[in-house]
Amino acid sequence: MTGNTHVLVIGGGYAGVMAANRLTQRDDVTVTLINPRPDLVHRVRLHQLVGGSDDAVVAYEDVLAECVRLVVDSVTRIDAAERSVTGGTLGYDYLIYAVGSGSAEPSVPGAAEFAYPIATLEAAQRLRGVLDATPEKAPVTVVGAGPTGIETAAELADAGRTVTLVCGGVLGPYLHTRGRRSVARRLSALGVTVIDGSDTKVAAVTGDAVRLTDGREVPSEVTVWTVGFGVPDLAARSGLSTDAVGRLLTDETLTSVDDARIAAAGDSAAPSGLPLRMSCLNATPLGARAADTVLSRLAGEQPENLHQSMYAQCISLGRSAGIYQFANRSDVAVRLYIDDGLGARIKEMVCKGIPKHLAGEAHKPGSFRLHRMPGGVAKRKQMLRAHRAGTPAAGGRAA
Repeated sequence: MTGNTHVLVIGGGYAGVMAANRLTQRDDVTVTLINPRPDLVHRVRLHQLVGGSDDAVVAYEDVLAECVRLVVDSVTRIDAAERSVTGGTLGYDYLIYAVGSGSAEPSVPGAAEFAYPIATLEAAQRLRGVLDATPEKAPVTVVGAGPTGIETAAELADAGRTVTLVCGGVLGPYLHTRGRRSVARRLSALGVTVIDGSDTKVAAVTGDAVRLTDGREVPSEVTVWTVGFGVPDLAARSGLSTDAVGRLLTDETLTSVDDARIAAAGDSAAPSGLPLRMSCLNATPLGARAADTVLSRLAGEQPENLHQSMYAQCISLGRSAGIYQFANRSDVAVRLYIDDGLGARIKEMVCKGIPKHLAGEAHKPGSFRLHRMPGGVAKRKQMLRAHRAGTPAAGGRAA
C-alpha cells in the first residue's frame, strides 16, 4: 500500500496504548488515539486509589509515542461504511476497537442507589471521597469476591477499616483450592470478615445494610460493589456484531466479522465468540496482536491467529502480602502459587511492569514480544473446537 494510512485507536487503556505505539513502526502510518480522559487509568491500582495509597493514573507522555496524536473525546458512533467516527468526527483507514470494560449495571434492589462501584477511575475517586468522609471504624461491606473485591477488602482492612467481604458464592472463584485457603488466611489476619457459601447472595442493599438471601443483614455504612464487568455498547450502537455481553465479535486474527478494516483488542474483543478473561494479563498482548493484524494487512500478508501461552492471576492482599496464582493453558488455576511477601513483590513488579512495557514499545515499536511466546496454539484450537461443538474443553479444573 502506498501513501499515508490513518489508523484510529478507540480507547486509551493498556490494549489501546500498546496498539497505538506498535503501529508507529511504519513511517507511512499516522496514528490517532481517542480517549475520554487525558491520562492513562492504571486500572490494576484502582483499589489502592480507594485505600489512599496511589492515584492510579499514568501520564500519557510517559507511555505514549510522541508521534501518536491524542484526542481527548468520546466516540458516540462508528460509521463503518464511511470509515469515520462521531465524537471528534474523525476518519480512518483502519480502526482498532479497544474501549475496555467497566462495571455491569447491578440488578439487585438498592445496589445502584446505595452501593459504590470501583471499576472506573471516576467511580474509585468518588468512593475515595465517601470513605474520607466516613468514620474509620464505620462498617464497610465489599460485595463480590473476585480479584477486585478481594483486593479492595484487603486494602481497606490494612488501612484500619472494619471490613466484611460478602462473596455471593465461593471466595476467589478463579483460585485453586490451595490458593484460596492462603487468601482466606491473609484476609482473616487483616481482620476481614468473610461471608461465603451458596446462601450468601445479596438480596438488597440499603443505606446502612446489605441483606442476604438467607435473611441475614450485614451492617454497612459504605457498600462497595465489585460484582460483574460490562463493556460499552459502542459496537452494538454502531451496528457491528457483538457477543451477548456486547464485546465486538472477531475472527482469530482479531478482525471484526463485519469489516476487515476494524480490529479489536482487550476486554471489548470476543475472538470467535470465545473471549479471553478480562485482565491486564490479556489486554496488553491483545493490543499488540491487533496492531500486528493491521500491519500485516498493510504489508499484504495474512495476519497471524491469536494464541496465549501463559496464564496466571496476581492479587494484592493489603500492602505487604499478595498471591500469584499459576494456571494452565486453558486458564484454569493449578496447585502452584506464590503468596505472602514474595507474592506482594511479584504483584508490585507486575503493576510497575505494565507502564514499562508500554513505554518500551513507545520508544522502540515492535519490541514487545509476550504475545509471540511459543506455545498455546494447539490449546486454543482445542478450546475452539469444543466451543463450536458446545462442550467444555478438556484442561483440568481448579480442585
